[in-house]
Amino acid sequence: MKKQVFVILTIGAYLLASCANNTHEHEHAHEHATTTHSHEGHNHSAHSHDHKGHDHSGHSHSQSAATHNHNHEGGISLKPGEAEAIGLTTEEVTPGVFNTVIKCTGHVVGATGDVMTVVAPQSGTVHYARTWSEGAAVSNSTVLFTISSRNVGAGDAAERTRVTYETAKAAYERAEKLVADKIVSQREYEAAREAYEQARLAYEAVSSSDTSGSEARASKGGYITRLWVSEGDYVEAGTPLATIAQNKRLQLRADVPQRYYNELPSITSANFVTPYDEHVYQLGEMNGKLLSYGRNAGETSFFVPVTFDFDNHAAIVPGSSVDVYLLGKSRNNVISLPMQSITEEQGLYFVYRRLCENDFEKVEVKTGLSNGSRIEILSGIKAGDKIVVDGVYRVKLAANSNVLPEAHNHNH
Repeated sequence: MKKQVFVILTIGAYLLASCANNTHEHEHAHEHATTTHSHEGHNHSAHSHDHKGHDHSGHSHSQSAATHNHNHEGGISLKPGEAEAIGLTTEEVTPGVFNTVIKCTGHVVGATGDVMTVVAPQSGTVHYARTWSEGAAVSNSTVLFTISSRNVGAGDAAERTRVTYETAKAAYERAEKLVADKIVSQREYEAAREAYEQARLAYEAVSSSDTSGSEARASKGGYITRLWVSEGDYVEAGTPLATIAQNKRLQLRADVPQRYYNELPSITSANFVTPYDEHVYQLGEMNGKLLSYGRNAGETSFFVPVTFDFDNHAAIVPGSSVDVYLLGKSRNNVISLPMQSITEEQGLYFVYRRLCENDFEKVEVKTGLSNGSRIEILSGIKAGDKIVVDGVYRVKLAANSNVLPEAHNHNH
């Protein structure tokens, strides 16, 4: 019995000693692993530090690229060949002559002698020879209206004139035969002849192959600019029926505010823009000349009239209201650009300057006077700059998309 107890105690002590030893080894191994891990972490940090030092040149390269892009901030790029495809054109800035400008309003009218009015040859009711409208072309001697007096008052004036003419003609022929035999006196004969001639002239003025009435004809070819009467209107003799203009020569009448009165003697020419197109008409290219300018304003007007005449090379409609740019004294060494080269954003004005074939930049400018075609540039650009004139809208779209020139992108 004592022997069995001894064996059991011996085995238990052995097992306890073995367990304690394994625990110590495990803790030692764990501490070693922890120490090794910390060491490796330390080496990793050092390695990372060395790596940064190693990549210092690459970092400088990135800074250089960033600086390079910064130098082209605001740059605008078009794709190769795109400028030609959209018809982009530029103008080199060159100081030149520019006139002082007075902007005002005005209107275009037919020149004196170029306009005629068709009037009623007799009193009566108006009938259109055909359906006329303003702007219709007519030729010389074209019948526009007939005037009939039938069923109106004393009847048809043309018929009455015919009767008077035939009566006077018969009396004159009778007197002409009797005067030779001295049956009628010379005085009676002269009176009959005078009555006949007057009746003949009156009859010829209203006679017509159309028995419906007298004819009102165009005395020259041109275009109907105004119809004064409607079908069936009753008119007196001499009443205007229509206005015809040849439109070969027109007049521009500008209404100038009185504050510019002292500048009127320096006015030499003018440009104007009609409301139905965006074209700037220049009198200098249309054989235009200054006719007169008012010496005073009207009693009920605050404007002084300035009148030009010019050849109507284009289809300008007489009676049109227009914007007028009166041109005065010439000034030298003035920078100006075409109007279409200017863009406006929130009250500021910009142009696009070409840097190279496909690269541009947006430049703010300060503007001055405009003559309708070109505008004075006070600051922002200089002589030699190349400014976009046509294709401005496309360049503006590229600017709004914030596209930088492809040649300056750095992709690694």
